[in-house]
Amino acid sequence: MKKIILISQIFLLMFVSISAQEDTTSVQDAAYNRPFISSDILSTVAVGGYLEGNTNYFSEDGVSEGFSMEFRRFNIFLYSTIIPRIKFLAELEFEHGAEEIALETAQVDFVLDQAFVLRGGIIIVPIGAFNQNHDSPKWEFVERPLVSTQIIPSTLSEVGFGVYGKFFLGDLLFTYDAYLVNGLSDGIILNSEGRTFLQSGKTPARLEEDNNASPTLSGRASVKSRKYGELGLSYYGGAYNTYELEGMEVDEKRNLGIVAADFNTKIEEASIRGEFAVTSIDVPKDITEIYGTKQWGGYVEIIYPIMRREILGFEKAVVNVGLRLERIDYNVGVFSTTGKNIFDEVNALAFALSFRPSATIVLRANYRHHWTRDALGNQVIKSAGFQFGLAAYF
Repeated sequence: MKKIILISQIFLLMFVSISAQEDTTSVQDAAYNRPFISSDILSTVAVGGYLEGNTNYFSEDGVSEGFSMEFRRFNIFLYSTIIPRIKFLAELEFEHGAEEIALETAQVDFVLDQAFVLRGGIIIVPIGAFNQNHDSPKWEFVERPLVSTQIIPSTLSEVGFGVYGKFFLGDLLFTYDAYLVNGLSDGIILNSEGRTFLQSGKTPARLEEDNNASPTLSGRASVKSRKYGELGLSYYGGAYNTYELEGMEVDEKRNLGIVAADFNTKIEEASIRGEFAVTSIDVPKDITEIYGTKQWGGYVEIIYPIMRREILGFEKAVVNVGLRLERIDYNVGVFSTTGKNIFDEVNALAFALSFRPSATIVLRANYRHHWTRDALGNQVIKSAGFQFGLAAYF
C-alpha cells in the first residue's frame, strides 16, 4: 500500500506542474477507442472485432512439451447509436475456437453530459487500466501482465450500473467511474488452485444474480496531461462469500478489497506503462497459513520504436522492441508457527520484437522467462520459452 501511495504522490506532483494542450482520450475511453467505431460512420450500427493466434514453445527446468499452435481469441464487437446521446456496445468472445464463449460486454450509456454519463448492463469493471484496455492488438506482448490476470482477475466484467464522466481543470483532464456490481464468489478460496485465487471467483452465475445480495463497489479516478501521460487509482471491494441463505446466517461475512495504481507516459519515443495492485481478503482463520489474506503484484513495460518507414509496401510500418518486468506474490506474510516468510511468488522477464503494418495489426515475437517459488520457498522453478503471434482488429 505504501508503494502505491508513494508512486501516486510522485506522479500527481508531476501532473500538477505541467502546461499542456487539451487531450480528451484516456483509459476510460478504451471501450469506444476502437477502429471499427469512427466519426465517419453513416449507419447507426457498426460491427467489428479482433482475432488473436500464436505459437508456443516453453520448457520448465529443461523439460519441454514441444511446439504448439493456438487460436486464442476471436471477439466480435457490436455498436449502435440508438438515438443521439444513447449508445449501445457489446462484445462476444470466443476463446480457443469455441471452447469458451462469453458475453464480455453489453452496456447502454445515457450521455446526460460529458461529465455525467449513466451506464448499465454487463460492464467492464474499472479496476486497473489493463482490465479496460485489454484488446490484444494494442499490445506488443502475447501474454497479459501477471498482475492483471493473477492478482486482478482480468478480464473482469460484471452486471451492474453506475456513472462515469470526464472534465477539465485547467490543462488537466480528470476522469471518474463508479459502479455497483454483483461481485466475485466463494470460488476465491473454494477452488482447485490450493491458494487464494481471485480468478476462481468469476463464476457464470455472477451474471445472473448476486450470491450474497450485497453489491460490490468498483471505481477509478484518473488525471491526465498531454505532456506527461495518465495516472489512475482504482478500487474494487465488497463481500464475496455466501453468508446468508433464505434469511439464515450460514457463514461469517467475508470481504475482499483490491487497490490498484496504473500509469502510462512517454519519454522521447519510448512508451512506458505499468500497473500495481494490492489485495486484502478475509479467509477463515484455520487456513490462513496456506490461503493468503494479502497479495500484491505489478509490472512495468517499455516499448520503443526502432524503425518507422515503408516496409514491404506498407507505408506507415513500425518495428518496436519491448521489455516487461513483472512480479506477483500470492501470499504476503509469514508462517505463524516458524516466523519464516511465505513465498508463493513469481518473477518474470519478457522481451518483445513486433512489426506493425498499421496501428490495428501486430506481428510479434516474444521471449519469456519465469522464476517461480512455492509457499515454502523451495528451489526456484525456471520456465522459459518463445512465442510468435498475430493480433488484428477487423
